[in-house]
Amino acid sequence: MTPGELQGDLGFTVRQRKNGELQVLHHGRLASTLRGEDAAVLLEELATGSHADGQQLMARLTGNYKRGNERTAQRHPRNRGG
Repeated sequence: MTPGELQGDLGFTVRQRKNGELQVLHHGRLASTLRGEDAAVLLEELATGSHADGQQLMARLTGNYKRGNERTAQRHPRNRGG
């Protein structure tokens, strides 16, 4: 972990737009845009939970998280080179 990083930081940030949309950014790049009730729920969760919980929630919302099967998939014949 580099200095300045919070424990549990996965690189997600949120930017609220004037029209009420929430943009979820991953390392500064747009990962997802939430509107309406989804945006309101995320804001509420971020306000009440810890930083690490918010990072995990944004990872799940954007689909950008590890599922634990990467190594198994890597060994599958279809994914092997040549």
